[in-house]
Amino acid sequence: MTTTLNPSRERLVLWLLALTQFTVIMDFMVMMPLAPQLMQAFSISAAQVSGAVSAYAWCAGLSGLAAVTYIDRFDRKRMLMTMFLLFNLSNLACALAPNFHVLVLSRAFAGLTGGVLGAIVMAIIGDLIAANRRGYATGIVMTSFSMAAIAGVPIGISLAAKFGWQSPFYMLVVFSTLIWIAGMNVLPPLREHLNVKTPFSQVLPELVGLFRVPAHLKAFALSAVNMFTGMLVIPFISPVLVGNLGVHPGDITWIYLAGGVTTFFTSRLIGVWSDKVGKHTVYRVFSLFSIAPIMIMTHMPQWPLLALILFFPFFMVSMSGRNVPMQALMTTVSAPQKRGAFLSANSALQQVGTGLGALAGGMWLTTDAAGHIGGYEINGWLASALTLVSCWWIGNVRPAAAPAQQASSPA
Repeated sequence: MTTTLNPSRERLVLWLLALTQFTVIMDFMVMMPLAPQLMQAFSISAAQVSGAVSAYAWCAGLSGLAAVTYIDRFDRKRMLMTMFLLFNLSNLACALAPNFHVLVLSRAFAGLTGGVLGAIVMAIIGDLIAANRRGYATGIVMTSFSMAAIAGVPIGISLAAKFGWQSPFYMLVVFSTLIWIAGMNVLPPLREHLNVKTPFSQVLPELVGLFRVPAHLKAFALSAVNMFTGMLVIPFISPVLVGNLGVHPGDITWIYLAGGVTTFFTSRLIGVWSDKVGKHTVYRVFSLFSIAPIMIMTHMPQWPLLALILFFPFFMVSMSGRNVPMQALMTTVSAPQKRGAFLSANSALQQVGTGLGALAGGMWLTTDAAGHIGGYEINGWLASALTLVSCWWIGNVRPAAAPAQQASSPA
């Protein structure tokens, strides 16, 4: 069952959720283009930076898995606001980190808090939006990725270049505080899922039960592989651009900006398209399309800055274009009363895939005395092969009780 909102209130809530996701995604994304500055500030390697990315992802995965036991036991609004406040504190801890070890611990804390927020946001979409319109809703929320690339990451890089690597995290603290205040006033209470409450004695069996449902396992596998594929490539883009192609760290702003502006407009269109022609079809189209940009990115020739700026939107659109239909599909796999638990487990496995991808992608990379990074080509071949596997596997992921949902969903 979905909670009914008038159209204007619905749009306001969706954009607020998008801004919430914006802070989480920027917090994660900004670590990647900051890699050259972090490497210089702490005298570390690209593999160690990917280790910090992995620390976030591993903790986010553990946090998401633990959330399965409690996420459906509370009002969605209260849960979102509580975890978002803790997440904001983690950004403050990152900004105040005096050395790399403390920064890694702060990133782990960010993962523990931020890892739950994505699942709560998707559960709210499942509670508020009818199944046949969740592609549209997911498209709006997924513009958070574009907003992070358009505004968050470029501004963060510029601030880091002028005031130090800590400044993007201070900016996130201020912005997240404003969003938190807005959320307290805009989000409606969401308690309908509490009508069916699992006794505490059944929490662990219910958690195990999530992984005994074949439909769930198929969806979990798709999510993990999809994230693993992207993280083989994405964390190392900035170090490769700087070390191999000689791009100035400040110019990375324009590259991410070009990709973000494009995806800001395409994410919503992709969401609407997935509602019309089917989430499986759209996922396959963009997955196959992404292979060429992945191979170009990991085998990048010596291009001028303008060529990189023109190319990056193709890479960003192809990667975000896979995630929009996949995330919308995930909101339909489980029954409504278990949706939060399922999406928490799914988010946890996505984070595990993220951590494994960042960790595995850095294992065979080498850095010579001149700062040139080698072995990135291997990441491209492996990511392309796994993309083909995911195109085939998504056919096994199906909505739960689709006919009944469609019959009961409002137009």
